[in-house]
Amino acid sequence: MELVSRQDPHLREVMWFAVCCRALTLLLQASLLSLLDFNPLFFFQALFNLLIPDHAADAFSPPRLSEPGLWDLLLERLLGGLSRWDAEHFLFIAEHGYLYEHNCAFFPLYPLSVRAVAEGALWPLQPLLRLRSRLLLSAVLLNSLFSVLAAAALYKLGCVVLRCRRVAFLAAVLFSLSPANVFMAAAYSESMFAFLAFSAMWQLEKGQSWLSGLLFSLASGVRANGLINAGFFLYSHGKRFGLQLQGGLGSVRKLPPLWKQLLSLASSVVLMCAGSFLPFAVFQYYAYMMFCGPGTGLERAVPQPLLQLALDKGYRLGATNGGEPPWCSQRFPVVYSYIQDTYWNVGFLRYFELRQIPNFLLALPVTLLGAWAAWTYTIANPRHCLTLGLERRKSEEEDKPRAGFCCHAVFVYVVHATVLLAFGFFCMHVQVLTRFLGSSSPILYWFSAHLLQEHEPLLWSEGTDNQTAAPRSKKSLLGKPPGSCGEGTPENPLVRLLTSCRLITPLSKCILGFFLSYWLLGLVLHCNFLPWT
Repeated sequence: MELVSRQDPHLREVMWFAVCCRALTLLLQASLLSLLDFNPLFFFQALFNLLIPDHAADAFSPPRLSEPGLWDLLLERLLGGLSRWDAEHFLFIAEHGYLYEHNCAFFPLYPLSVRAVAEGALWPLQPLLRLRSRLLLSAVLLNSLFSVLAAAALYKLGCVVLRCRRVAFLAAVLFSLSPANVFMAAAYSESMFAFLAFSAMWQLEKGQSWLSGLLFSLASGVRANGLINAGFFLYSHGKRFGLQLQGGLGSVRKLPPLWKQLLSLASSVVLMCAGSFLPFAVFQYYAYMMFCGPGTGLERAVPQPLLQLALDKGYRLGATNGGEPPWCSQRFPVVYSYIQDTYWNVGFLRYFELRQIPNFLLALPVTLLGAWAAWTYTIANPRHCLTLGLERRKSEEEDKPRAGFCCHAVFVYVVHATVLLAFGFFCMHVQVLTRFLGSSSPILYWFSAHLLQEHEPLLWSEGTDNQTAAPRSKKSLLGKPPGSCGEGTPENPLVRLLTSCRLITPLSKCILGFFLSYWLLGLVLHCNFLPWT
């Protein structure tokens, strides 16, 4: 498999650093979780609950249907911090299916994968661990694997798009210290989605449209925002046709083949986009069959404790003879949008309230970084942005293409990230922006790596490698240039900055401070059931 090729020492370092960061995350969450037994965090719990209000709805906490054994208690002690908040939904779905209506806000591919591993690879542990414990262990193992593979895919994508190995390398190691780290480790779908999305983007850049389409389709079965990835197909094929059309305007004889090619491209785009939307449509149809009308759902016995929970909390059960939910009578019965509207009050400007100011402050760093990235790219490429990159320019044919964050190939990724940022800021619970962007777009990591490479003297070097354009012509203060392509094991630039933190610039301290503080605070707060992003 090319992704884990041993020929690239940078890739080996990316994967090794990702493994180390994931192991450290698991170790720290277990240690921080055990601190709660000694009560030193109670003051922080009260403080953060005062500053950051909880969600309007109570956290989902279903009853356990079987008594835990000794090994179950041990596993819960070690990994229980990774089963908080929405992780309870994923683990519940993996164990019981889509029993309650609001469970349908969480897409099925991730819980299905967790259940498959728990019943397959972890089946020998059945005498020691109950199903719920095996599901938690399965989720942690899967997310550890996916986060490492996502870092590798991000590095490969960066090498192709940026044509700058040093920036791609730095961005990939930054991903392992992502501000959304705790959600990459917990029983959430972020790691799986990041791996599928970054891999699909990489394959599309390589010209592997059908493999990319399959990966994008799988991604849309993990998270709803995977649907917007269909825009990559539209832009890629539209740009290719537009540039070919401009190149053939002078010859009338070339028009018929171009029209045939237009039909071919249009059909492939329709098929690819349909593939991306298919998992979403199938899941909505499944929910309709489960909840709309008597006798249309899959009849099954519901354990009494779960029935009682539905009565106590007002949860709507599937496969019952109760009244139809309001969304069933809509022209397009989409349960996902109904749940977001009804259960979580998600909608345009609905979160703009004075009491949500702390949550806007939580989202401020990633909002500023995303807006700064879009502004920087637009200022560097104004004509390219105005023409949407669809104009054939002679300079592109005669001159060597620009490398790094401001190269033309980054345009579609900047647009994608900006759309996600605007939608998340105005239409979602704004505090989730950090993990929303951190698991969906490479821009957060590319732009951070670009800023560090451009403005941090510790990373400057005299020479360049065959895929890197040095941003400055000054010597490194450490006297060691970044590792060249293909010779030995490269030095990790992030480790260099962290070990020389007193020497780095204020901008570097701000960027690394954001990554590290959110990396650690997420573990402290989320794993102890305190509100976080």
